Parts: sequence; structure tokens; C-alpha cells
Amino acid sequence: MNKTDETSTETDELKSRVQRLRLYGLLANWSLVADKPWVAELCAYEEGEQKRRSLERRMRYARIGAFKAMADFDWSWPKKIDRDATEDLLSLGFIEEGVNAVMLGPNGVGKSMLIRNLAHQAVLRGHTVRFTTASDMLSDLAAQETSTALKRRLHRYCKPKLLCVDEVGYLSYDSRYADLFFEVVTRRYEQQRSIVLSTNKPFSEWSQVFPNAACVVTLVDRLLHRAELIAIEGNSFRLKEATERAAAKAKSRSTRRKP
Repeated sequence: MNKTDETSTETDELKSRVQRLRLYGLLANWSLVADKPWVAELCAYEEGEQKRRSLERRMRYARIGAFKAMADFDWSWPKKIDRDATEDLLSLGFIEEGVNAVMLGPNGVGKSMLIRNLAHQAVLRGHTVRFTTASDMLSDLAAQETSTALKRRLHRYCKPKLLCVDEVGYLSYDSRYADLFFEVVTRRYEQQRSIVLSTNKPFSEWSQVFPNAACVVTLVDRLLHRAELIAIEGNSFRLKEATERAAAKAKSRSTRRKP
């Protein structure tokens, strides 16, 4: 390729950037500005600003809330956790494959921390994400008074590339709530959009979460058909931290009492 061809290619690429940025004033006067060095600089400024605004919008939409970074996760505390499988999830390959991920374990072992970190990483990688607890999502859906309103609200939980549902199993729900959860799982299953979910109940006990619901078996089947399961066993991190704080305070009080 000679120098003229290289220049022509660079100009075409620059024009494509201008078109993507919708800088129509420049496009209308392209013959006058195509060779100006400031055009590339302007594109770089606009691209950077658009990426920043896009990240802000996606972060607001995700509603992840405050969380501890994975650097603070104490891998030595759980009695059982597949660290390799968990860290592999953080690479986010499962999202492109349309695979679900389920964190199963008792209270306080870090399930919510893991899910929030997954959600945060997905946002940073450019994915649309929605984080919610099971109770918030189902209450939100059940509160819709018309079929049109419900259809719009289902869109909120079915459209994002990744849906994160925390705390399934902490409360029990009636058949109406079960049907709504089934609807979300089914729609995302058909669209091959990933769900990351945490639960403190093994799936054999989900009939206690949704008692008298006919759809539970099918719901679990569709949720697990394409899924990575991370089983965590151990005592509560929160109880451990509370015990350590209490011991530290007791030691401090004891030290102050000494003459």
C-alpha cells in the first residue's frame, strides 16, 4: 500500500468515526475539514465523553449499591468454595454464552458480595445489568395493576444483558409471585440472557419458597438447564466480624480499666 492509499484509508476511518459520533456539521463540510488535525482530536474527546456518560447511565440503571471489592474476599474462611470456578465467572464469559450462575449457601458466606462484584464487572465491560433482590423484583411486578403496566415492568427485568437476583429463599411467596418469577426466568431463558442468582435453599426445597405453585419444577429446570453452580459452605462472615469487633472492644475496655 502506497502513501496515498494509506492517507485515503486513514481519512475514511476518520470519517467513519465522525459518522458514529453523529457530528453532522463536520460531515456536511467534510471536504473542508477532512485534512485538519483537530478533527481526530475532537473525535477522541467526544468518544471519551460518550464512553464516560454511557458508563454512568449503565451504573445508575444497574442499581448495584455499596459492596466490598473481591480483593477483600477472604477465600480461606468458607469451608468449601470452588475458587477457580468463581474467578472464572468473574471473567464474564458465561454472559456471552447465555449461561446462568447460581450461588448456593447459608447466610453470610459472601453470596451477595460475589453477585455485586459480578454485576459491577459486567457494567464496566459494557453490558447492561440490573441488580435486585427477589422480594423487591417480585413486589415491583405484583404491584402493576394492568397487563400493559406489567408488560412494561417485565421489560425492566428481561431486557438487560445480565439480571442479578439476590436473596432467593429468605422469604416464601404465593402462587402469583411464583408465576411472575417463572415469567422472568422463561423469557430470559428463551432469549438466552444470563441470570446470576443467590439462594440459601437447595433447589429440592424451593417448594417451600413457592408453596402450592405448579410452576416450580419447570422454573428450576429452565434456570439450571444452562447454569454454573457455585456451592459455598461455612459460617457467617458477618458473625465472624461481629465476634472480632466484640473481642476488640472488650480488650480495649479492659486496657482502659487497668491503672
